[in-house]
Amino acid sequence: MSELTLISAYQYSLKPLIEAALSNQMKLLKAGLRRTEERIREFEERYRILTQEFLSRFENDEFEETSEFAEWIGEYRLLKKLQQKIGILQEVRFAN
Repeated sequence: MSELTLISAYQYSLKPLIEAALSNQMKLLKAGLRRTEERIREFEERYRILTQEFLSRFENDEFEETSEFAEWIGEYRLLKKLQQKIGILQEVRFAN
């Protein structure tokens, strides 16, 4: 567990400001996640194969490297990073 303490020279509470920033970041991450999921669905529909199967077969050299396949792999990696960041933000709690 990580802990963060914020100190401000102003008497105004930082909590509403931080909550709004976290909420905005969550919205941006979720929008990115939706776009990434859509791109992955497009690849899956175009090649009629699920991403997990594609990755497994690609790692076994069943597909040649192409820029489109590199993009598909990049989208999958982005998906995982976005999911991780969303998970982290969902667990943020304020001590007071």
